[in-house]
Amino acid sequence: MVCAGTGCVSAKCFKIKEALERELKKHDLCEEVQIVMTGCNGFCAQGPIMVVQPEGIFYNMLKEEDIPHLVAEHFLKGRPVKKLMFTPPQEKAPVPLMKDIGFFSKQSLLILRNRGLIDPENIDEYIARNGYAAFSKAVTSMAPDEVIAEIRNSGLRGRGGAGFPTAKKWEHCRHAPGEPKYIICNADEGDPGCFQDRSILEGDPHSVIEGMLIGAYAIGSRHGYIYVRNEYPLAIKRFSTALSQARQYGLLGDDVLGTKFSFDISISRGAGAFVCGESSALMASIEGKIGEPRYKHIHATEKGLWDKPTVLNNVKTWASVPSIIRHGAEWFAKIGTETSKGTMVFSLVGKIKNTGLIEVPMGISLREIIYDIGEGLIGDRKFKAVQTGGPSGGCLPESCLDLPVDYESLTEAGSMMGSGGMIVLDEDNCMVDVARYFLDFLKGESCGKCTACRDGIEAMYECLNDICEGKGKEKDIEMLEELAGAVKDASLCGLGASAPNPVLSTIRYFRDEYDAHIRDKKCPAGVCKALIQYSIDAEKCTGCTLCAKKCPSEAITGERKAKHAIDLEKCIKCGVCREVCKFKAVVVN
Repeated sequence: MVCAGTGCVSAKCFKIKEALERELKKHDLCEEVQIVMTGCNGFCAQGPIMVVQPEGIFYNMLKEEDIPHLVAEHFLKGRPVKKLMFTPPQEKAPVPLMKDIGFFSKQSLLILRNRGLIDPENIDEYIARNGYAAFSKAVTSMAPDEVIAEIRNSGLRGRGGAGFPTAKKWEHCRHAPGEPKYIICNADEGDPGCFQDRSILEGDPHSVIEGMLIGAYAIGSRHGYIYVRNEYPLAIKRFSTALSQARQYGLLGDDVLGTKFSFDISISRGAGAFVCGESSALMASIEGKIGEPRYKHIHATEKGLWDKPTVLNNVKTWASVPSIIRHGAEWFAKIGTETSKGTMVFSLVGKIKNTGLIEVPMGISLREIIYDIGEGLIGDRKFKAVQTGGPSGGCLPESCLDLPVDYESLTEAGSMMGSGGMIVLDEDNCMVDVARYFLDFLKGESCGKCTACRDGIEAMYECLNDICEGKGKEKDIEMLEELAGAVKDASLCGLGASAPNPVLSTIRYFRDEYDAHIRDKKCPAGVCKALIQYSIDAEKCTGCTLCAKKCPSEAITGERKAKHAIDLEKCIKCGVCREVCKFKAVVVN
């Protein structure tokens, strides 16, 4: 099983496939060994990845030149190759089996139930793992109201950010007057550091189609749309293939499975506007209009796409539905917490050893995710914060590490579940600069329709920029809080309403850093160039000359094996000298 998710594709996994084919042919093993290109395996930092079944032997970071030895030893002689296996950080012995690797062993797969186990472009492999069994059960033995009741009893909430009860949305739409009714899958994933929806579409597209079929049957819809950004060519390709195969098997189109139920799905490609992740802006884009939000005094379940009753759910929500119908609401409701049932998929990135795609039960602590699944921070640096919920989420400090990951707990702490991004930050991250980064992203993505969002985010960004450049004033923090309140209260859509979160959460938990920037004109993390300068600690410097060789402005002088010095007039504060110094002799003042 060779991972062919976007990460492994970029790491040349198809070259690994070609090398495997050559070697299997060479050793006459083509009849004994099958090569399957799967979707994303989750452990993105370790690609290209290959898992040998049925044993579950896990190989990572493969190169073409590794393949001849691997095939000869493992496939021909039955001796797994240890040097190509994963070795956990700070350990010497490799872990042969995928199920024993900490990154995988702590997860609970429901949405990602077929991860790394099937060829996403082969419908037979999805069916072999009970694919479409849930839809068959729903359409042949359950009434639409029974399907909605099952979803209600499961406690499933939308996995796209707001956490709205899924069944409530379906029920409103089913009983709303007007025809036709529409189903939409929101795959417009635009958060920095997020790749869950993309990976699901690439690795298990039929799970989303099956979920949409069940939802369509429940509300009485004949047509659905998936809105996916054009920057996801592999996801679009595999989803298109899955749609074609489902039609060939009679799972989409007229009289599905010989019943009177008819339904089909169209792909609508987005141009990459972040605001089109908002439901009403997304629908406007599908209609061919400018992707701008509208006032929601009337819900989409009454007047949505083309003013017809519409249900819109996220990729992860739709992919959750088949398991609930197949196993039952009670089974699903036992997973998670009292108010947040089931599992959630996160993209775990940033200053963490094990980056990738993970699925965990609701209620798991941030500490378990970061230190058990993620194996802690790179270089064993000190943890500073974790940013959850995308650019509109918040930054949570070390004191929140034991916080349960559920909708209410994250919101109360000043962040949000969002679409599932989780970015880990260490002691070298400046929290004022982090807030500025996300505000910069949001001001560029604001559609500009309402003044509060358009001008308010810009004003907050300018204030943060002044603070980072050493121009901060005593009243700036109070002004940021006042602006944040105005933007939150007066914005038209969720983008503006949640945009202040990065600012408010960093002020709440890291006010001392703001004070240092404003009052002391210092950046404690050594990030903001206007507030720092580099120097060389004479006691630690060995005169290796590496910093001088790498300095782009030739600001470092000193003879070999003699102490070096930095000319502050020439120094451009790029930080290269600090990065390359092996003796930690370059310090930030």
